[in-house]
Amino acid sequence: MTKLYLVPTPIGNLKDMTLRAIDVLKEVDLILAEDTRTSGKLLKHYNISTPMQSHHMHNEHRTINGVIEKLKSGLSVALISDAGTPAVSDPGFLLVRTCVDHGIEVDCLPGATAFVPALVNSGLPNDKFVFEGFLPVKKGRQTRLLFLAEETRTIIFYESPHKLLKTLGHFCEYFGEDRPVSVSRELTKLYEETTRGTAKEVLEYYTDKPPKGEIVIVVGGKK
Repeated sequence: MTKLYLVPTPIGNLKDMTLRAIDVLKEVDLILAEDTRTSGKLLKHYNISTPMQSHHMHNEHRTINGVIEKLKSGLSVALISDAGTPAVSDPGFLLVRTCVDHGIEVDCLPGATAFVPALVNSGLPNDKFVFEGFLPVKKGRQTRLLFLAEETRTIIFYESPHKLLKTLGHFCEYFGEDRPVSVSRELTKLYEETTRGTAKEVLEYYTDKPPKGEIVIVVGGKK
């Protein structure tokens, strides 16, 4: 049956791959991968020999029509990202929207995504939250931070290790040094760590201990 499958992949620990995800990747005609080299290691681990094609943020606008034609011809296609659930701060939205516009069925499997365990681990309220993903690097960053300073719900960010100190410094400046913050890094991996405290305390911690690995920041809302 013609269908686009969005298949979550492990964010670190390969054992977090679901049985259904493995079955789908073995059964589809084509796998679209953000980085075929990274995904190739995962597919090899699970003895998946389905053909792969590169599909990432730099080429998705050029390749999307070809993917739609493959789907219309009767092929089944799976989309995976390097880690986690496709379209969550990764390529995927454009393809899903185009499939919907063309009446092609889309099926997103449940599975790994980094912000959920980070939110639950934080100890901050998780009944209502806002997912921000990555902050703007330059243009619009200050405007966004000023807006979020008034947000009363828990806020979730993704960040790279070399930008963490800068971002925590901005949180101190715009949200206040006493705003509760939780930083989770290397989730599901051997050196997984969650650091909790005020924005100032967490900034001081990572100033003394430069961070490594993928990072999720959870910030308490304004009281």
